[in-house]
Amino acid sequence: MRDLDQWLNDYGASHQDPINQKIHKVSVPGIFLSVIGLLWAIPSVSFLGFTLNWVYLAIIPAMVFYFRLSLSVFLMMLGFTLACISLIWSLDILQLPVLLISSSLFTLLWFVQFIGHKIEGRMPSCWDNFWFILIGPIWVFRHK
Repeated sequence: MRDLDQWLNDYGASHQDPINQKIHKVSVPGIFLSVIGLLWAIPSVSFLGFTLNWVYLAIIPAMVFYFRLSLSVFLMMLGFTLACISLIWSLDILQLPVLLISSSLFTLLWFVQFIGHKIEGRMPSCWDNFWFILIGPIWVFRHK
């Protein structure tokens, strides 16, 4: 497995343009939030008196991936993930349309990211390797 520096360097190679970088500073965390919302919108499953929201199951492999990169990355992304879950949970409590909000945000922000990559002149990294989806937030939070 690549180490954290290799992942960040490889991701950063297709994010050199300053405009694309600014677009990613907004869109990557927003897309992460929207994915949490999309997972939240999947109907929960009840089993033996326990209700499971799919978002909690889905974050397990992501957190394992982050932990394997480093403890600091794991803690940073755990905190961000829990903040995203809290925000989506709040929308749900307020009876706002989580699925509509999340799918709209996801679509809009990916569209904006494709504009950034058009400016950059390179395709998104995640097309080369799916795990770059999880590297994007780390790169955004650590990039100056």
